[in-house]
Amino acid sequence: MSTARDKEKARLFTRRALLLGGAQAALMSVLAGRLYYLQVMQSDEYSMMADENRMNIRLLAPLRGRIMDRTGTEVASNRQNFRVVLIREQTEDVERTLDRLSDLVEVPEDDRLRVLKETRRKRGFVPIPVMENLTWEEFSRINVHSPELPGIHLEVGEKRHYPYGNLFAHTVGYVGAVSERDLRNLEPDPLLELPGFRIGKSGIEKYYDQPLRGTAGTSRVEANAYGRVIRELSRQEGDPGEDLELTIDVRLQNFAVERMGEESAAAVVLDIHSGDILSMVSVPSFNPNSFTTGISVKEWEGLRSNPKNPLTNKAVTGQYPPGSTFKMIVALAALEAGVISPDYKVYCAGHTMLGKHKFHCWKRGGHGKLGLIESIEQSCDVYFYDIARKVGIDKIAEMAEQFGLGEKLDLDLYGEKKGLIPTMAWKQARLGERWQVGDTYNAGIGQGYVLTTPLQLAIMTARLANGGKKVYPRLIRNKFQSIDGLDASAAPEEIGVSKSSMQYVLKGMYDVVNGSKGTAKGSKIDLNDWEMAGKSGTAQVRRISKKERLTGVLKAEERPWKERDHALFVAYAPYDNPKYAVSVIVEHGGSASKVAAPMARDLLLETLKLDPVGNAGPKSASRLRGQDA
Repeated sequence: MSTARDKEKARLFTRRALLLGGAQAALMSVLAGRLYYLQVMQSDEYSMMADENRMNIRLLAPLRGRIMDRTGTEVASNRQNFRVVLIREQTEDVERTLDRLSDLVEVPEDDRLRVLKETRRKRGFVPIPVMENLTWEEFSRINVHSPELPGIHLEVGEKRHYPYGNLFAHTVGYVGAVSERDLRNLEPDPLLELPGFRIGKSGIEKYYDQPLRGTAGTSRVEANAYGRVIRELSRQEGDPGEDLELTIDVRLQNFAVERMGEESAAAVVLDIHSGDILSMVSVPSFNPNSFTTGISVKEWEGLRSNPKNPLTNKAVTGQYPPGSTFKMIVALAALEAGVISPDYKVYCAGHTMLGKHKFHCWKRGGHGKLGLIESIEQSCDVYFYDIARKVGIDKIAEMAEQFGLGEKLDLDLYGEKKGLIPTMAWKQARLGERWQVGDTYNAGIGQGYVLTTPLQLAIMTARLANGGKKVYPRLIRNKFQSIDGLDASAAPEEIGVSKSSMQYVLKGMYDVVNGSKGTAKGSKIDLNDWEMAGKSGTAQVRRISKKERLTGVLKAEERPWKERDHALFVAYAPYDNPKYAVSVIVEHGGSASKVAAPMARDLLLETLKLDPVGNAGPKSASRLRGQDA
């Protein structure tokens, strides 16, 4: 019995053992199959995933393209940026390390607080910028004491630099850090996410930011599971941005800024045949390097509160009544419409009546009887009241448009203003009022609703001087015409004004400077080969009351600065073979003939000396150098 029972137990155990063993064998087969699938069949995929977890691709910021003047002189370049970073995990006491660093160089309190805040927010191995734009002396001093500064590391990068400071602040502009607004508005670009990456914020830097920016490079690094970089495996540098060549001449730009001094003013010098801008200044200006490295609150408030508006590019965004510089347009409109002949005369008694309203001439006693050329020479307001009424505002507006007034000129800068050339329809649509003859009188002398920019006045003068060809302003030389869409080789369109009408107006401009009664005869260039022709203009900023006229209008220097008239002057030279045109406006400068005209003369004279487009004769150039000597 015992033996039979033992045998039964043995069979039962064997059966269970077989079932358990079979189950284990099946499980091992599944595991083996899965291992085979993962290690053999899917090996490539998982190997790639492991590499991706271990390898990181990081972007490398490209070198920004340079900006140069027409002679190849760099006006926006890149220079070394010495900076200090802190790695928190490499120091036991961040505050103590910063204290030691402060003993060597001054660490601003704002930077100190920012670093302490970022150490609490970022991982311990992530570098935190402490200071940038150190001098070589500061960089060397920290480097010598680096063993005493645990966690402090020195780096050398690149930063944008403007070697001529305020000379090109409004034209070239500046770069700055990428803002949240930039990320929303600009086209997606991984470069914009890079810490410390800078883009164009104003001027040429902003207008041509994309080609100047370049394309990113890549760095392939090995990192652990926490993201800490172990080593760099490979590096591929990106393509630097395109270099950009301006039409401006740095020598002429420097002269213009120095000549205009402390005034609130703007000036533009053009090549009348190509439209190349040889100089464009707006003073006072500012230092763009301050914006690139981070402007202080004190400096920013100083710029914002300055009544002379240093942050405004007056040459393209300033809109001013052109005053008497507009009279050439009125004269051409009247001649071309056939409402006057060149010998048409008007008697000026110092004013003219329109109903019960008296419109005054600038010369209180009047000019007497004058023809067209004499009226331009002496800038007789009464003459232009009369011919403006004869031709009408709409014909004047048509002529003004042909000479570049009242429209944007598509310059390579954002923010260009179009000015205003009013018409009868404009007033009705804008103000809901009918156009009045008095409005025409005011427009006839460049006042009332008429507004222009210094750039437009320079283009107007260039089109007058070149015989009526529609040149447009250019800031970029031929290399970049594929970007701005201009064809530099195309012949400019003809305006269609008759040569005889043009000759009468140009003769009047010649007499303004060279005639015995010219309003700017004191600014004559005493060189027969290089005589200048021009036109002065005074733009009132407030209405002169009847009481003031009776008691005597105060001189400009006797009035508050803000109440003084704007002084304008446009000119070209040489008269017999025109090459260059200039426009100058001095805000609240008072007398155009005493303030703006001498500036314009000196700018033209310096342009002729330098002759940036290389068309001046060697005889004239040597005579000028001899005169200076």
